[in-house]
Amino acid sequence: MTGLEAIEDVSCETREKLRAFEDLILKWTARINLIAKSTRPVVRERHIIDSVQFWPLAPDTDHWVDLGSGGGLPGLVVAIMARGEGRTCRFTLIESDQRKATFLRTAARELDLPHVTVLNHRIEDALPQFGGVVSARALAPLSALLPMVARHLAADGTAILAKGKSAAAEIADARQNWRFEIEAFPSTTDENASLLRLRRIERAEP
Repeated sequence: MTGLEAIEDVSCETREKLRAFEDLILKWTARINLIAKSTRPVVRERHIIDSVQFWPLAPDTDHWVDLGSGGGLPGLVVAIMARGEGRTCRFTLIESDQRKATFLRTAARELDLPHVTVLNHRIEDALPQFGGVVSARALAPLSALLPMVARHLAADGTAILAKGKSAAAEIADARQNWRFEIEAFPSTTDENASLLRLRRIERAEP
């Protein structure tokens, strides 16, 4: 299921929450630059639907951790999707920027997402969260991202990471120091992008 198909398949209430979240992003981004100015006219396609793509790739879990949440993409989007399906999954959003963390808390409150917790810490300083799912979007090259993911992922957990056209090179570079099982899924919003689903992440022995 693509991100667009997932949105079309949701309840009216979930669709309204996604629209309300889109409005919040546009309202706040003028002050704290949540998204690039060039993407504001296409925020739904470029950011909301792009983030919805994470949802159908994730296994059922009771704890989802989103790294470098920024504007809540994908953290708050998948929390909205979960709420719409009646899931009791809790969401932990880790964001080091205090202003963005304030936005995340405000948005979670206004969108009635009580299972969302925002940690205003650097990812590497936050206590390990042991998430069944760990997600990240546009955060860092894979070799730099995997130590952060491994810190917060449960032993049997799944990581879902958005990557651009350099994905193949990043995977090859990361394999020099890490072992993992990986599947790649083409993005439905960007022909040069993909979503990577990783399991059994561990450092390679010297």
